[in-house]
Amino acid sequence: MCLTWAKEKKNWTVAQWKPRVWRKVGEAHRSSCLKSSVKFPQSVMSSNAIITPAGFYIVGLSTMPYVNIYVIFLTVLYVITVMCNVFLITIIFYDHRLHVPKFMAVANLAVVDLVLSTSLVPSMIKTYIVRDNFVPFKLCIVQMYIYYVFISLEPFSLCILAYDRFVAICFPLRQESINTNNRMAFIIGVIWLFFITIVLYGSTSIPTLSFCGSLEVHSYFCDYAPVLILACNDMTSQWNFGTTMAMMLFTGPLIFIFFTYVGILIAVFRMKNTKSRFKALSTCVEHLILVAIFFIPIVTIFSLILFEALLSLNMGLVSLSLSSLITPFVNPILYSLKTKEIRNRIHSILTQRLSVHPLKTSH
Repeated sequence: MCLTWAKEKKNWTVAQWKPRVWRKVGEAHRSSCLKSSVKFPQSVMSSNAIITPAGFYIVGLSTMPYVNIYVIFLTVLYVITVMCNVFLITIIFYDHRLHVPKFMAVANLAVVDLVLSTSLVPSMIKTYIVRDNFVPFKLCIVQMYIYYVFISLEPFSLCILAYDRFVAICFPLRQESINTNNRMAFIIGVIWLFFITIVLYGSTSIPTLSFCGSLEVHSYFCDYAPVLILACNDMTSQWNFGTTMAMMLFTGPLIFIFFTYVGILIAVFRMKNTKSRFKALSTCVEHLILVAIFFIPIVTIFSLILFEALLSLNMGLVSLSLSSLITPFVNPILYSLKTKEIRNRIHSILTQRLSVHPLKTSH
């Protein structure tokens, strides 16, 4: 009965997994699972002991054709992401002329992108290329924590960049007094501290649950919700926490970015000079591209899930994995090519290198 209940859980849709529905539909199966003496002694079950498994098996995308080629593609993206973000962080760190609020925000996003992609791709290589899909329990919790800290920081890092553009365009004469290095460092520090602390609750609540049935996680990593639904006991508080966090992470930043750009557009259309309007809007292009790349796949997938129009689980997982990895890949390239200060610094480095080691010419 325990295994039957676990199989039924895997086939339920996301909408069916609301705690209210779970209590009505799953209570009978859960009770029979907990009372089962096939896998666990009665003395253990009667003492309400927490059943902690050795680990979980990652099975998401396992039915997708050519999944190994897809993961190789993500690995290439990851290598480029690491190289470009490290290069961008190094340039900003060593060039004192770039120690201004705007590039503090850019460097913050680069660090977030670097850790976010690192929390996913190496484990996907192990699962789909090496074909070892077992993840020890503690390592699963660590990956879950790191991923959700930095996926939470991603949209708020985009908010910080939106705030920087808002101050620069709407208050150009007071920009240096409003948006100082200390204030930007304070904003970044508060956001990091908040998510490092708040995500800790979600990750540390997993070991308080018992797992007596299936240990197959239907995602491409140790994802919070797919692990949560494998629990045999009541996980209403954990589910409510995850739902609240998801709403806050996506609606909050989107609303903030929307209103900052409303303010930017009002300020731009008040400018009398067309050239000034174009110049002001051109500084926002790279940021708007990053916002679109990050939010459009997520909003699309969650809308399809909400209206039960998602064609397959694999399609959703591919879209979510791309949204987590394309933004870290595009960010350093956009800011290196579109930002004049970064381009000038790269040109300076290349010029110095060529002057020290000139190209050999054949005679």
